[in-house]
Amino acid sequence: MRVALSHDWLNGMRGGEKCLEVLCELYPDSPIYTLFYERDKISETIAKHPIHSSALQHFPNIFSSYRYYLPLYPQAIESFRPEDGDLLISTNHCVAKGLKRGKSARHICYCFTPMRYAWGFFDEYFGKRNEISKRVIRHVIRRMRDWDLRSNNGVDHFIAISHHIRKRILQCYGREAEVIYPPVDTDFYTPDPGLETDDFYLIVSALVPYKKIDLAIRVFNRLGRRLVIIGDGPERKSLEAQASKNIRFLGWQPNEVLRDHYRRTKALIFPGEEDFGIVPVEAQACGRFVIAYAAGGVLETVLDRKTGVFFGSSDETSLEKAVRAYEGERFLPQHARDNALRFSRQRFKSEIHRSIQQFLSSTRSAS
Repeated sequence: MRVALSHDWLNGMRGGEKCLEVLCELYPDSPIYTLFYERDKISETIAKHPIHSSALQHFPNIFSSYRYYLPLYPQAIESFRPEDGDLLISTNHCVAKGLKRGKSARHICYCFTPMRYAWGFFDEYFGKRNEISKRVIRHVIRRMRDWDLRSNNGVDHFIAISHHIRKRILQCYGREAEVIYPPVDTDFYTPDPGLETDDFYLIVSALVPYKKIDLAIRVFNRLGRRLVIIGDGPERKSLEAQASKNIRFLGWQPNEVLRDHYRRTKALIFPGEEDFGIVPVEAQACGRFVIAYAAGGVLETVLDRKTGVFFGSSDETSLEKAVRAYEGERFLPQHARDNALRFSRQRFKSEIHRSIQQFLSSTRSAS
């Protein structure tokens, strides 16, 4: 079977790239079409495939300032002319599903979310701008939303990463979607019974506005509890300026260092809304617990008062109460580990393969 893969861009190994990696294992000869990529920031499993990038690959500062080129993305993804085949699989949160499929190919979209920039997250991405800039951006976003809707016509079957995203696909696109949770490497992220819990809380996140890291910093400034922040991004300098001495920024760290912090932390702090949220599952896989804002995919991955504590309002009082409530509870590491195993990598590989085969069988039967 001739399969092509489409992915928005490849400049790191985040949750979306871990999904793509599994598809690369299932279809080892498939070409990958992407807007731009950095060879040294993707896994060898992905890099072994023929990777076709758009003209954006050669634009100035594309890897650090890619959001500024957003208006060019639809035209860039439509510029590809892939060979005809049997199946196109897009892993999409922006424009990957807009790749033109071959005449006889079917198209499955594994959807991380309808395009975040265009559907209700304007202020999270573009809020800190003057009014003139906002007007221009809103005009661009309206055009992107129109394109996003039109590009649905090329998708035969949607698979969502969570029930939260299934509902958003229905709301934004008017399309039904199957749900298959993304993979988490529960073979790597494991407990270490020999380690004692340390006295720090942990955040693992890109440092961007919608992650709400500033909320956690204000609360931990007041509480005086130790907080370790692993991650980087455009908000780092601003966040460091707000933080007291009890808060440390480590930047991005290797997986081994990340695992060590998961294993030793008192709890993971997860203050933003995510479509799924792999980080809370990784922490639970290491036998640790989560204090999370009660919205988005985390409601499907954390068990309240069993593997973590939720706070219902995105404000300082609510988060502070949740931290104090957590410290008054007793949690069992095995509960966290057992919950995380529901999202294993092998489970994802098996479910996505079965779903693809069932879809292809049904289309053959209908033709």
